[in-house]
Amino acid sequence: MKVLQTPVRFYPFIGGVEQYVYYISKELAKYDDCDVTVICANEPNNVSKEQYNDINIIRLKYFGKIANTNITLSLPNVLYNEDFDIIHTHIPTPWSSDWSNIITRIKNKPLVVTYHNDIIGTGVANTIANIYNKTALKFLLNKADKIIITQDDYIQSPHLQNYKDKIVTIPNGVDTTLFKPQNTKRQKHQIFFLSVLDKFHKYKGLDYLLRALVNVKVTIPDIKLIVGGKGELLEYYQEKVEEMGLKDNVEFKGFLEDEEVINYYATSELFILPSISSLQEGFGIVVLEALACQTPVISTNIVGVADDVINTNSGIIVPPKDVDALADAIIEILSNPELREKMGYAGRKLVQEKYEWKKIAHEIHSLYEELL
Repeated sequence: MKVLQTPVRFYPFIGGVEQYVYYISKELAKYDDCDVTVICANEPNNVSKEQYNDINIIRLKYFGKIANTNITLSLPNVLYNEDFDIIHTHIPTPWSSDWSNIITRIKNKPLVVTYHNDIIGTGVANTIANIYNKTALKFLLNKADKIIITQDDYIQSPHLQNYKDKIVTIPNGVDTTLFKPQNTKRQKHQIFFLSVLDKFHKYKGLDYLLRALVNVKVTIPDIKLIVGGKGELLEYYQEKVEEMGLKDNVEFKGFLEDEEVINYYATSELFILPSISSLQEGFGIVVLEALACQTPVISTNIVGVADDVINTNSGIIVPPKDVDALADAIIEILSNPELREKMGYAGRKLVQEKYEWKKIAHEIHSLYEELL
């Protein structure tokens, strides 16, 4: 089977959708009967065609962005001229998903949509998002042969209510052969946060983590937050850190390669993802990666793995935007080495049993076979 994946961007661009597409494509390419091609914008890589981990990658020139979507004018023609059996596209990325919809209709081919989260915005962007949701999104979901959601709760999205008969839940995953404990020492009182630092990812909750850190510092003066990721708001966050008196407690590391990310997971005593928007937070793959590295986590009850974190006691789940609860959870875990060790083992066991990418890809491969 010839599969086209159409994210707006792709590895080495770092983001939740990009990670998802990379890992399922990498695993699907291992099947003898599966040929995987990713068509995306050439951000950040300018190479037009390449192969990586047996994934064929076609990168298209883009002409600016609308919201967080690269506009690749050649996409319709490239999709139409590709020989494929099925297209797997992704929401919230209009343009690439919409053209995938149109081309599969023209060629009478199956379309799979992974619905990662709702499309929303603020101000004018929110008005545009509402118009899109009432028009093009409906057109896309009507055509889709299968709609994948990564957590059961997302079926409550108002945009999915008419499509429950073709929705299936397949969670995100993690590569436990790559993300694993390292033979390195944990740095005392070091915590880790990882995200793109732009306005579209403010829902990851870094503002609230910094506010919580002010409270934590009273009890743990040498608390150290490592922030991985870059974006247009980097300077904004650096200024906030100065204003809040946290200059000695926060380090911004910019873009991190996989090896560096794994190192910070493995050398930190705690990973934190304090997401604040259930409409925008699709799952939280970084939580799984941290757990796979045997690192306890703190997150909020809107991430896809929250219930499993609670049930396995592999971290602490707090309400979104609750700065006091977040600070208390950080202090509780950092002050208890025995608790950290138990949580770490429980988290690693959880991802090995339920969230291996190999298992996730097998479910998606079976779904493709069913449609074909």
